Parts: sequence; structure tokens; C-alpha cells
Amino acid sequence: MEAGCRPDLDLVMGADKKDINLVFVRQGLRSYISVDLCRECPRQDNKGCCGHYSPVFYPADLFFIRRERPDLIEYIKGLPRLTILDFSITVDRLPDGDDLFRCQFHDPQQGCLLPVELRESVCRHFVCPGIGWWEEDNLAEWNNYFHHLADYEIALNNHIGAEMEKRGLSLRNPDDWDNIFTLIDELMQEALSRREAWGNHLPERESVWIKRRLTFGADWKL
Repeated sequence: MEAGCRPDLDLVMGADKKDINLVFVRQGLRSYISVDLCRECPRQDNKGCCGHYSPVFYPADLFFIRRERPDLIEYIKGLPRLTILDFSITVDRLPDGDDLFRCQFHDPQQGCLLPVELRESVCRHFVCPGIGWWEEDNLAEWNNYFHHLADYEIALNNHIGAEMEKRGLSLRNPDDWDNIFTLIDELMQEALSRREAWGNHLPERESVWIKRRLTFGADWKL
């Protein structure tokens, strides 16, 4: 091949890249990111990240679940394997074959059985590193927003947990649950009455496309 006639490596290497659609939804403590690639997860194991994580529900999550779907509280309480601490409930993964696991909310045909607004923060915000949307300069404001939101939610849950501790309340004690939910409702209503200034310049919903090269199986990082 003559000098100067070498094909553009970016074009050659980009031939197997895939267009991925991300939708950013800004609705305060129920904000989330959806990714169309999840329907064809490169892990190709029929569960992707849902095989590697046990969702943890904190007071803010429990507030929204009770407000929108109170029956889910009883459903969660009846699940076979839980880790209940003073102010969190972890729905532990279940065995799913040799050295494999599956989230209890994951269905092989439907994916997550929880409405996205009722999922805990990791399940609402997580996007696998292979996509790495935060590397895009034009999405820096969304990256800042979700970082700030995560910090705010942690601080809010810690505040509620501290108030529970002051009153001697713990989710470990089933007799405390009614009083706990009364307290959570009170503190969450206070929090929701305060309009946060950050993020208001962003649209309530934005759909973006980015192009990424895929790897498959365990090579696709979670």
C-alpha cells in the first residue's frame, strides 16, 4: 500500500461500535438513568448487573415505596433472604447456579420487577463502566447532578437514621416499624418542602445517543 493510502484507523476500528441511547430523568430523589443497551446486555447471562448486586433500601426509599405502593413493604418483608440493620433493608441475592446469583427482583423475561421510581439509588443511577457516559464533555452537567444527588440522598438518610437512633428506634425490631414510618414521613415531608436550587437548569428529561464498542461475556465490565 502506498504511503498516504492507509485506511483511517478510526473508521476501521469504529465499524463495530454501537449507538446507545441514554435517557436522563430529573425528578429530585426519584431521578434515574435508563439505558436501552440493558435489553441486550453484553454480559449475555440473562441478568447482567442484577446478578452482582443486592439492593439496599434506606429511609428515603421506604418513604416513596410506602407512598406509591404500600403493599411492597409487606412483599419485601416476606422475601426469603434479608439483611435488616437499624435503618436499612438489604434484599440479598439468591443462588442461581454454581457460584452464581440473581437479585430477588430480577425476572429473566421482564428484567427488574420494581418500577424504576421505586428502586433504590444504585439501581436508578447505575450505568455500566463500558458505556462510561461521564466521559462525554457535553454530559458533564448531568454527571455533576447525579453526584450531587447521591451525596444529598446519603446525607438525608443519615439524618433520618440519626433521628431514629435518638428515639431508640430500629428496623431490627418489628414493633418499631409503625413509629419509624411515622418519623420517616415527617422528616421526608420536611425535606421535600425545601426546593433544592441545584440541577434546575437541566431539562426534566433528556435523551442522548453515544457510540461505544462492545465486548461480551465477562469482558464487559460491570
